[in-house]
Amino acid sequence: MLKHIQKHSILSISVGIIFICTLVVFFATEASYNAIESTSLWVRNYFGYFYLYLGFGCVVALLLVAFSKYGNIKLGTPSSKPEHSLWAWTAMLYSAGMGSGILLRAVQEPVFMQQNPPFASGVTNETIALEFTFYQWGITAWAFYGLFAVIVGYALHVNKKKVRISATIEDRIKSKPIRGSVDIITIITTIFGLIAAIGLGTTQINGGLNHVFSADLGLATTIILCVFISTIACYSAWQGVNKGIKIFSKLNIIVTLVILLFVFITSDVQGIVASFFTALYQYIIDFIPMSLAIGDYNPGLEFLTGWTFYYWAFWLAWAPFTGIFIARISKGRTIRQLLLGVLIIPSLGTFFWFSVFGSSAFNLIEAWGAYDNQFGNVFSSIFVFFEHYPLATFLNITSIFLLISFLITSVDSAVFVLSMFTDKGSKNPNKTHRVIWSVFILLATIALILLGNIKANVNVLEAVQRLLIITSLPFSFFIIIMFGFFVKDLRKNRLKANNLE
Repeated sequence: MLKHIQKHSILSISVGIIFICTLVVFFATEASYNAIESTSLWVRNYFGYFYLYLGFGCVVALLLVAFSKYGNIKLGTPSSKPEHSLWAWTAMLYSAGMGSGILLRAVQEPVFMQQNPPFASGVTNETIALEFTFYQWGITAWAFYGLFAVIVGYALHVNKKKVRISATIEDRIKSKPIRGSVDIITIITTIFGLIAAIGLGTTQINGGLNHVFSADLGLATTIILCVFISTIACYSAWQGVNKGIKIFSKLNIIVTLVILLFVFITSDVQGIVASFFTALYQYIIDFIPMSLAIGDYNPGLEFLTGWTFYYWAFWLAWAPFTGIFIARISKGRTIRQLLLGVLIIPSLGTFFWFSVFGSSAFNLIEAWGAYDNQFGNVFSSIFVFFEHYPLATFLNITSIFLLISFLITSVDSAVFVLSMFTDKGSKNPNKTHRVIWSVFILLATIALILLGNIKANVNVLEAVQRLLIITSLPFSFFIIIMFGFFVKDLRKNRLKANNLE
């Protein structure tokens, strides 16, 4: 037993930390929530704007690398070909990177922004609502993912390193305890981001079931949903990337496109297209002041805490496993193809998604003549929205299944990546690791759901917001160091290549 723990020290320590945290929440739920709440306020006050500037810095850094001479470097040998088609590659990165979140916020977020504009810029509230939603779900979010994807992809496919974040710094930092600490921090950050997504997603599924069947399902149902999703995800991760994960990813994208096209063609098509391009134009010209919260574009600390700071912490928490997953499926692509593909393709898809649902919701509100917070509940807003469309019951049930499928894809991708971390960086990790992570992710998710139900005026979303702002902070400092080492490696290898020529 002791030899096994020593052999798999990263796994043992990481699991031990998660298990202890889970036990504390189970047996001291209210005290845990109060501690998280007070700590998150401290982080917000001292490091909130740091998250903001970090996101903008990631976008600028990746664009510079993409359009530099290093953009032509291929992830693999010069003769390597992409292992997956553009369609399959896009489907897998999108399912892993955004997933159920686009259903959670499809209607509620644009409507909230319309009713509570974050700033005034001389355009309509509807345009501001869409452009700010674009900002929070667009290029910056994918820049966090792209940063990890290119750094890990370069280490994995060019330098032939193992699949670990510490592998990106091992040539410069020789201390094994420091490198091990980096891997453990990465794992813990990833797990908190993952359980946040599962907690939110299962709560939304519960809300959908209550809405469709006029039921009153509560906490027990949400926990049962967690067990079900974790079990299916464990089986999918057991099957591997080319079987379970790839199949679920393609299914997700097809169903998402069908729902999107149905709402699009049964709504004001011309108005949606016009809103999309108008908001996209505003997003581009306002990107820098929004990213830096300059002058009139600063919504204030309270607003940023509930929205942008939280989103940046969320994307950052998802960045390790999403970035590594993207790196693993990107062999044969150039750095430029990887970065521009990751930054642009999914962003445009997300922008159109929010344009369709947001603009259609705005039209409904206009037709009503007054808004009485019909879309105010983040967990049921999309189901309320579908009630105003043909085939409402079919749309709602399909959305529930899509939510489940998206969560399965997110969990199985994360389980696979976490297993690579803890199985000494293996590209095809031991299946025992996959089962272990599936079990402990489930336990941690249940603990988070309990946190979100400890007080009458608190929900899972608020618990998630407070938790992630804390847990993503240590990792946010490390990625700056990691990117600096990456740029030095690019220059060093380029000089070697020039000398050989």
